[in-house]
Amino acid sequence: QVHLAESGGGSVQAGESLRLSCAASGGAFGGNDMAWYRQAPGKQRELVASIDSGWSTNYAGSVKGRFTISRDNAQKMVYLQMNSLKPEDTAVYYCYAKAYPTVERAYEFWGQGTQVTVSS
Repeated sequence: QVHLAESGGGSVQAGESLRLSCAASGGAFGGNDMAWYRQAPGKQRELVASIDSGWSTNYAGSVKGRFTISRDNAQKMVYLQMNSLKPEDTAVYYCYAKAYPTVERAYEFWGQGTQVTVSS
């Protein structure tokens, strides 16, 4: 029901910044919990940052103070501003949504991912 499309990834040097964008369609975006996950080669996918419908945010300790998640409900967008990037931030970044179409159901959706590569 919900389609997510990430963009904004790329290759940068350590210390530089990137802003990832996720465009959502097909659902009541404002009521969704949104998040960014990442998966580095050979590692498990991990939660990077989340933002719920009440704008409460949560960050992985490794990115806190450097990354900022935000959302624009009118445009059905979620963003991840990544500053002071480090080589260990290198991963495929995925947009995630949890939708609540009814009080009985919840659905999870994933974007296709966007590559972020940080060189030292």
